[in-house]
Amino acid sequence: MLAIEVGPVDVARTRFAVPPLGEAVQALRVAAGVQVGGPLRPWAERIAPRYERLREQVPAVGALTALFRRGAYNADFIHPPPPSGSGGFAAELAAVRAPPLHRARLELARNPAGLPTPPRQVQRILGAPDVVARLADALEASWQALVEPHWPRLRAVLERDLVRRAGHLAAGGWAAALGDLDPRVHWRAEGRSGTIEVRTGPRAAWDRRRPDGEGLLLMPTVFGTLISYVEPPWRYALVYPARGVADLLGPGGAHTGRRGPGPAGRPAPRAGAAGAGRARDDDAAGRPPRPEPGHRRQPPGGPARRRPGHPHPHRPVRPLRPHTPGRSPGRGLTTAGRPAGPPETDT
Repeated sequence: MLAIEVGPVDVARTRFAVPPLGEAVQALRVAAGVQVGGPLRPWAERIAPRYERLREQVPAVGALTALFRRGAYNADFIHPPPPSGSGGFAAELAAVRAPPLHRARLELARNPAGLPTPPRQVQRILGAPDVVARLADALEASWQALVEPHWPRLRAVLERDLVRRAGHLAAGGWAAALGDLDPRVHWRAEGRSGTIEVRTGPRAAWDRRRPDGEGLLLMPTVFGTLISYVEPPWRYALVYPARGVADLLGPGGAHTGRRGPGPAGRPAPRAGAAGAGRARDDDAAGRPPRPEPGHRRQPPGGPARRRPGHPHPHRPVRPLRPHTPGRSPGRGLTTAGRPAGPPETDT
């Protein structure tokens, strides 16, 4: 188990980030079946043909997925935490390409401990003198195929979670920020200081770390799970699942624009219109169900009106489509996909 001992200064110096490279790595883990899909299983099933084409076109993708492990060491240079002031995916990918070959060899030698012997094609790629460049190319191809077409809307989900959690940290400290981060993360207060306990690995062994006033880097993820970074030279970091992922990528979510079955065989409420919580309130109060999309209830004296700029209450949900450069990704966001006026973050 991991114990990160923090003090008052660490609260002020904790930063948040939305790293696109991390989402590409985690999306590839889900697509490869290395990571349990959970609410992302429908997404993994939908993109399975695209993933198989990716493996055929870029053989190094198979070598990259052969390195993925759950609950054990993964080569650090493949998925480093984003540097402060990250310039997006291109800047993070440049950091992947930067390590010298001897360091990459050491990490790749440590990575497969306990894994089955990989196929010969994978061994040839991992033993090649240009292995760093080939694995970086595989990451870039995975980003382009799996994540980039939908990045503006995915980033909006991540930044919404980030803004919410940054507000909790500023208003209530670690207890408020970590309360619903992940069931495996707990806050133990000790006066003005305390310990962030991350329950991974054997329960009898504690790995105690101190950021020494540098704070943490907190990163929400759509495709990933709880991940901790405590290895030098990088800053201590926690990756945690963002809220609202199932609504975006799960069945009946905005990714497909389709409606999945609901309780008792009824159609599930549409995301973005009358949400699931609102529908349950209606049932509990004994009120009649809302009209189906396409049916307009008109009050006496004329057709129903809506305020300019407000979405129609029964308009079908827009499916998650690739973003067209130069167009705004959605209401309430700038063209860069950021909510207006967020706290200081690294994206």
